[in-house]
Amino acid sequence: MSNTISTSTPRHLAKTPTGIDGIDEITTGGLPEGRPTLVAGSAGCGKTLLAMEFLVRGATLYNEPGVFVTFEETPDELMNNVASLGFDLDDLRERGLLWIEHIYLERSEIEEVGAYTLDGLFIRLGYAFDRIGAKRVALDTLEVLFSGLRDEALIRAELRRLFRWLKERGVTAVVTAERGDGTITRHGLEEYVADCVIVLDHRVTAQLSTRRIRIVKYRGTMHGTNEYPFLIDQHGFTVFPITALGLDYDVGTERISTGVDGLDEMLGGSGYYKGSTVLISGTAGTGKTSLSSAFAAAACARGEHTLFVAFEESPAQIMRNVRSIGIDLKPAFTEKYLHFHAVRPTLAGLELHLATITDQIARIKPSVVIIDPITSLISQGFNSEIRALFTRLIDFCKQHGITLLLTSLSGMGQDPEGTDIGVSSLVDTWLLVRNLEMHGKRNRGLYILKSRGMEHSNQIRKLVLSSEGISLIEIPSASLQLTS
Repeated sequence: MSNTISTSTPRHLAKTPTGIDGIDEITTGGLPEGRPTLVAGSAGCGKTLLAMEFLVRGATLYNEPGVFVTFEETPDELMNNVASLGFDLDDLRERGLLWIEHIYLERSEIEEVGAYTLDGLFIRLGYAFDRIGAKRVALDTLEVLFSGLRDEALIRAELRRLFRWLKERGVTAVVTAERGDGTITRHGLEEYVADCVIVLDHRVTAQLSTRRIRIVKYRGTMHGTNEYPFLIDQHGFTVFPITALGLDYDVGTERISTGVDGLDEMLGGSGYYKGSTVLISGTAGTGKTSLSSAFAAAACARGEHTLFVAFEESPAQIMRNVRSIGIDLKPAFTEKYLHFHAVRPTLAGLELHLATITDQIARIKPSVVIIDPITSLISQGFNSEIRALFTRLIDFCKQHGITLLLTSLSGMGQDPEGTDIGVSSLVDTWLLVRNLEMHGKRNRGLYILKSRGMEHSNQIRKLVLSSEGISLIEIPSASLQLTS
């Protein structure tokens, strides 16, 4: 008797790409082709937008006509609501790529008599499908369709018929539904008859709101199971599946200038590794933002796009302040090589900050990202949560070959060779800027605590900020005294 197990080549489930940023990644290719997908969530989660964008992206990116069936909003209301996202539904309708079917249902006008069926809906859907050759369909929402009925057995039977009918027609369907009390949907059945179930969530923690998406089930394929933050902005629906990143990124040997000749010299004469992560830590007023601005100016001078995330100062204030030390960021800003994202940390929770930054990176495609300072986010979560956030951001930047520079504010009396957030072990190069006492005067000093993969100086040098720029001057050891 043979103990061998016969194997065959695995068949991959056919999928329809949504064209929506991030969703195709967490579903490993899109929604099940020719099958229904249930999208459930409470009010304000983005169900209607997700369903509409699925059709719009299908039409514009893949030339697949779609039918949107609405039981609540009129076609004019839908078109006005999504116009701010750049979706021209009128144009798609004229080109035969979109059909909007509004079915008016008023609960007060429905009387439950005889056997209720969805045959009338199937006739209207079939007509719309045939008119434009639909490949995709969205139904928004199920609750309105059954709002006048109290017979749960009848509702469940018709729901089964609806999902089976959609499968028989071979269209890829998105069906939206409201969350139930203790169940994914109010009727508690849709998730069992749908091949893919997506749950949207809009939660508020400490007065800060964050939207999240999760794939609850997906028959016949692997998929991401975590919760992922997502944004709804002027570009539409964007999911950030960054929690799934691993340590499989490529590294190179190319070096880029720090923007300060003396610091390049301390780093072996060539500056930072391109695609590495740099941390500059120190107390207030020691020159962290100035060093960051010098790095930004050098990157823009090379023709590289730079994203500068500022949590404490406005772009105008940063540019004015560093102009006093010979760094003029205005030309790079005007020519759109330098991009600022300046917000207060209290504007959003940690997940939304991370989602917004990665969204900016995806759209700007910068070579350099600067975050000044990361310690401003301490008020938004526990240290472990903040460390997890920056672990994900560092991995994201390394995956895309982006050089990431972080600044960290050290408190008075705190160990200077430590950080509140504990990200020092994650970075490749760590610079410390400190106060020095020399001949009865207070000065700034800089030294390199670590820089992986390169020779670097072990000296403490005097950091001088003047109208002529930033310079680093060797200090006689006899005259050196550190202050915390």
